[in-house]
Amino acid sequence: MHYECIIIGGGIAGLQAAIQLGRYKHRVLLIDAQHGRSTICQAYHNVLGWPDGVSGPKLRELGLKHAVSLGIQYLNDLVTEVSSSDPAFQVATKEHGIHTADTILFATGVMDRLPAIPHVVPCLGRTIYVCPDCDGYEVSNRRTMVLGAGNVGAQMAVTLSYWTDDLIYINHEMEAVHEELQEQLNALAIEMIAMPIKELLVETEGECEGVRLECGRIVHAERGFVAFGGNEVRTALAESLGVKLMENRHIAVDPRTKMTNIARVFAAGDVNVHSEQLTIAMGEGAQAAIWIHKTLMSEADPSRTKQK
Repeated sequence: MHYECIIIGGGIAGLQAAIQLGRYKHRVLLIDAQHGRSTICQAYHNVLGWPDGVSGPKLRELGLKHAVSLGIQYLNDLVTEVSSSDPAFQVATKEHGIHTADTILFATGVMDRLPAIPHVVPCLGRTIYVCPDCDGYEVSNRRTMVLGAGNVGAQMAVTLSYWTDDLIYINHEMEAVHEELQEQLNALAIEMIAMPIKELLVETEGECEGVRLECGRIVHAERGFVAFGGNEVRTALAESLGVKLMENRHIAVDPRTKMTNIARVFAAGDVNVHSEQLTIAMGEGAQAAIWIHKTLMSEADPSRTKQK
């Protein structure tokens, strides 16, 4: 079937775009492999209307239900290739063949590099965090540990000193830390331990109490941040289509329309160059959808100048 838009990625940006396009009554296919940041975050705390927090899976569930109620077609599959066959685009999937569309929206996101430490994932968003702009507030005046690698973890510890002065940095991968950063840690009285972590200490699911190091030492903490660097920016599909990437592999888009350097190809959410936050992803998804609609209308033939 041919669609007016195919959205690749069913996280927060993709779902918000789908809802907006559904309200425009466009023929839209949303394809998602169900593996992204929002599938593992157990609580977002900085979202309007959710003062007690809301989990990524819950938002996805509600968002997909909303989108489908507006006529959006949903496909749980992995996109393997995107190509141009002017004037349409072809999207190949692993299980369901090829689909075509007039426009494409990449909402493929970013995936954090998380350590293979037992119990970390169930704590994400509850007592273990990844983004200080999103969740630095959650560690206010609490004993907080940074689980990280080298300079990335050291910089996170320095950043978190804005909210708490009770910090310890566990350099799990034992990478070297630049002298300047080490001096900052010392000035802030932040201890650094260069030692692999054996396990996260959890008595109640989602509630971390510290870590046990490989040497057997136990480090107690109420909260923690993960900072390993090397996050996966999921732009390989976009790059293969000729979409321009920045040096950090995020997608460059027009700030107003969210269109890439390729006409009728848009991008929204964490995959773009901006501060990576759920609320920003929502806004970008809606903004991209508005301009996808405008693009479809401007290129429509006379019989399609009015919405049906």
